[in-house]
Amino acid sequence: MEAISIPKTTLEEFLQLPYIDESPAWEYINTTISQKPMGGGKHSLLQKRLIAGIDATAINYEAFPELRCTFGNRSVVPDVSVVATDRLPVDENGDIISTGIDFTPDWVIEILSPDQSQTKVTGNILYCIRNGSLLGWLIDPSERSIIVYQPDALPSVLTLKDNLPVLPGINFTICVDDVFTWLKLR
Repeated sequence: MEAISIPKTTLEEFLQLPYIDESPAWEYINTTISQKPMGGGKHSLLQKRLIAGIDATAINYEAFPELRCTFGNRSVVPDVSVVATDRLPVDENGDIISTGIDFTPDWVIEILSPDQSQTKVTGNILYCIRNGSLLGWLIDPSERSIIVYQPDALPSVLTLKDNLPVLPGINFTICVDDVFTWLKLR
Protein backbone atom coordinates (compact mmCIF):
# COMPACT_ATOMS: atom_id res chain seq x y z
CA MET A 1 0.00 0.00 0.00
CA GLU A 2 1.39 3.38 -0.97
CA ALA A 3 1.13 6.11 1.67
CA ILE A 4 2.17 9.71 1.27
CA SER A 5 2.20 12.04 4.27
CA ILE A 6 1.69 15.62 3.17
CA PRO A 7 1.04 17.74 6.29
CA LYS A 8 -0.08 20.80 4.32
CA THR A 9 -2.61 18.94 2.20
CA THR A 10 -6.15 19.63 3.30
CA LEU A 11 -9.15 17.44 2.75
CA GLU A 12 -10.48 19.97 0.25
CA GLU A 13 -7.19 19.86 -1.72
CA PHE A 14 -7.25 16.06 -1.67
CA LEU A 15 -10.77 15.97 -3.10
CA GLN A 16 -9.56 18.04 -6.08
CA LEU A 17 -6.80 15.57 -7.04
CA PRO A 18 -7.57 13.95 -10.40
CA TYR A 19 -6.49 10.43 -9.45
CA ILE A 20 -8.33 9.78 -6.17
CA ASP A 21 -11.04 7.65 -7.76
CA GLU A 22 -8.71 5.52 -9.86
CA SER A 23 -8.89 1.84 -9.08
CA PRO A 24 -8.01 1.10 -6.41
CA ALA A 25 -9.26 4.30 -4.79
CA TRP A 26 -7.23 6.69 -2.68
CA GLU A 27 -8.20 7.66 0.86
CA TYR A 28 -7.43 10.69 3.03
CA ILE A 29 -6.99 10.19 6.76
CA ASN A 30 -5.56 12.98 8.93
CA THR A 31 -3.43 14.54 6.13
CA THR A 32 -2.18 11.13 4.96
CA ILE A 33 -3.07 10.02 1.46
CA SER A 34 -2.95 6.28 0.76
CA GLN A 35 -4.18 3.97 -1.97
CA LYS A 36 -6.25 0.96 -1.02
CA PRO A 37 -4.70 -2.38 -2.01
CA MET A 38 -6.26 -4.49 -4.75
CA GLY A 39 -8.61 -6.95 -3.12
CA GLY A 40 -8.24 -10.06 -5.23
CA GLY A 41 -10.67 -12.89 -5.94
CA LYS A 42 -11.88 -13.66 -2.40
CA HIS A 43 -12.40 -9.99 -1.68
CA SER A 44 -14.31 -9.38 -4.91
CA LEU A 45 -16.53 -12.43 -4.53
CA LEU A 46 -17.44 -11.60 -0.92
CA GLN A 47 -18.11 -7.98 -1.87
CA LYS A 48 -20.36 -9.01 -4.77
CA ARG A 49 -22.34 -11.55 -2.74
CA LEU A 50 -22.77 -9.22 0.25
CA ILE A 51 -24.16 -6.45 -1.92
CA ALA A 52 -26.54 -8.85 -3.70
CA GLY A 53 -27.76 -10.31 -0.40
CA ILE A 54 -28.29 -6.94 1.25
CA ASP A 55 -29.97 -5.39 -1.79
CA ALA A 56 -32.30 -8.40 -2.16
CA THR A 57 -33.55 -8.04 1.42
CA ALA A 58 -33.41 -4.30 2.10
CA ILE A 59 -36.39 -2.13 1.30
CA ASN A 60 -35.17 1.26 2.49
CA TYR A 61 -31.42 0.83 2.02
CA GLU A 62 -28.95 0.59 -0.85
CA ALA A 63 -25.63 -1.26 -0.70
CA PHE A 64 -22.74 0.25 -2.68
CA PRO A 65 -19.30 -1.08 -3.55
CA GLU A 66 -16.42 1.38 -3.12
CA LEU A 67 -18.56 4.48 -2.39
CA ARG A 68 -16.52 7.55 -1.38
CA CYS A 69 -17.61 8.73 2.08
CA THR A 70 -16.23 12.13 3.14
CA PHE A 71 -16.89 13.41 6.65
CA GLY A 72 -14.94 14.87 9.55
CA ASN A 73 -11.28 14.88 8.55
CA ARG A 74 -11.45 11.75 6.37
CA SER A 75 -12.41 10.64 2.91
CA VAL A 76 -12.64 6.86 2.89
CA VAL A 77 -13.88 4.26 0.44
CA PRO A 78 -15.31 1.26 2.34
CA ASP A 79 -15.61 -2.03 0.49
CA VAL A 80 -19.38 -1.92 1.06
CA SER A 81 -21.41 1.05 2.28
CA VAL A 82 -25.08 0.63 3.14
CA VAL A 83 -27.09 3.85 3.19
CA ALA A 84 -30.75 4.58 3.88
CA THR A 85 -32.34 5.62 0.59
CA ASP A 86 -33.84 8.76 2.11
CA ARG A 87 -30.33 9.98 2.99
CA LEU A 88 -28.88 9.59 -0.51
CA PRO A 89 -28.10 12.85 -2.32
CA VAL A 90 -29.98 13.29 -5.59
CA ASP A 91 -29.92 15.89 -8.35
CA GLU A 92 -32.86 17.86 -9.76
CA ASN A 93 -33.92 14.80 -11.82
CA GLY A 94 -33.98 12.54 -8.77
CA ASP A 95 -30.85 10.68 -9.93
CA ILE A 96 -28.23 9.79 -7.34
CA ILE A 97 -25.27 12.18 -7.32
CA SER A 98 -22.16 10.35 -8.48
CA THR A 99 -19.56 12.01 -6.26
CA GLY A 100 -20.24 9.92 -3.17
CA ILE A 101 -21.66 11.01 0.16
CA ASP A 102 -20.57 13.64 2.67
CA PHE A 103 -21.68 11.71 5.77
CA THR A 104 -21.10 8.31 7.33
CA PRO A 105 -22.86 5.30 5.84
CA ASP A 106 -25.39 3.61 8.10
CA TRP A 107 -23.46 0.34 7.81
CA VAL A 108 -19.84 -0.02 6.77
CA ILE A 109 -18.32 -3.34 5.71
CA GLU A 110 -14.61 -3.90 5.14
CA ILE A 111 -13.11 -7.10 3.76
CA LEU A 112 -9.50 -7.50 4.84
CA SER A 113 -7.11 -8.03 1.95
CA PRO A 114 -3.83 -9.92 2.44
CA ASP A 115 -1.71 -6.76 2.08
CA GLN A 116 -3.96 -4.54 4.18
CA SER A 117 -3.32 -3.25 7.69
CA GLN A 118 -5.99 -4.53 10.07
CA THR A 119 -5.22 -1.61 12.38
CA LYS A 120 -5.91 0.97 9.66
CA VAL A 121 -9.12 -0.73 8.55
CA THR A 122 -10.29 -1.08 12.16
CA GLY A 123 -9.52 2.61 12.68
CA ASN A 124 -11.70 3.55 9.69
CA ILE A 125 -14.61 1.44 10.95
CA LEU A 126 -14.32 2.89 14.46
CA TYR A 127 -14.17 6.41 13.02
CA CYS A 128 -17.38 5.70 11.09
CA ILE A 129 -19.08 4.34 14.23
CA ARG A 130 -17.98 7.37 16.31
CA ASN A 131 -19.35 9.66 13.62
CA GLY A 132 -22.79 8.13 13.13
CA SER A 133 -22.59 4.68 11.52
CA LEU A 134 -24.90 2.19 13.20
CA LEU A 135 -23.03 -0.98 12.30
CA GLY A 136 -19.62 -2.09 11.07
CA TRP A 137 -18.26 -5.44 9.97
CA LEU A 138 -14.60 -6.34 9.46
CA ILE A 139 -14.45 -9.58 7.49
CA ASP A 140 -11.17 -11.50 7.72
CA PRO A 141 -11.17 -14.28 5.09
CA SER A 142 -7.89 -15.80 6.31
CA GLU A 143 -9.21 -16.16 9.89
CA ARG A 144 -12.77 -16.94 8.78
CA SER A 145 -14.05 -14.50 11.35
CA ILE A 146 -16.01 -11.26 11.36
CA ILE A 147 -15.59 -8.52 13.94
CA VAL A 148 -18.79 -6.57 14.54
CA TYR A 149 -18.71 -2.95 15.68
CA GLN A 150 -21.74 -1.11 17.08
CA PRO A 151 -22.14 2.19 18.92
CA ASP A 152 -21.84 1.95 22.72
CA ALA A 153 -20.64 -1.68 22.65
CA LEU A 154 -17.34 -3.50 22.65
CA PRO A 155 -16.46 -5.20 19.35
CA SER A 156 -17.55 -8.82 19.01
CA VAL A 157 -15.55 -11.49 17.19
CA LEU A 158 -18.02 -13.84 15.52
CA THR A 159 -17.20 -17.24 14.02
CA LEU A 160 -18.87 -20.40 12.75
CA LYS A 161 -22.64 -20.44 13.32
CA ASP A 162 -22.82 -17.00 14.98
CA ASN A 163 -25.58 -14.94 13.40
CA LEU A 164 -24.50 -11.54 12.16
CA PRO A 165 -26.41 -8.41 13.15
CA VAL A 166 -27.85 -6.27 10.37
CA LEU A 167 -29.65 -2.93 10.33
CA PRO A 168 -33.32 -2.78 11.36
CA GLY A 169 -35.48 -3.02 8.25
CA ILE A 170 -33.14 -5.42 6.46
CA ASN A 171 -34.40 -9.00 6.44
CA PHE A 172 -30.98 -10.53 5.85
CA THR A 173 -30.36 -13.54 8.08
CA ILE A 174 -26.83 -14.84 7.77
CA CYS A 175 -24.20 -16.47 9.94
CA VAL A 176 -20.43 -16.30 9.65
CA ASP A 177 -20.17 -19.74 8.00
CA ASP A 178 -22.67 -18.65 5.33
CA VAL A 179 -20.42 -15.71 4.38
CA PHE A 180 -17.36 -17.90 3.94
CA THR A 181 -19.33 -20.58 2.05
CA TRP A 182 -19.63 -17.93 -0.68
CA LEU A 183 -15.92 -18.39 -1.36
CA LYS A 184 -16.58 -21.80 -2.87
CA LEU A 185 -17.33 -21.60 -6.57
CA ARG A 186 -20.64 -23.11 -7.59
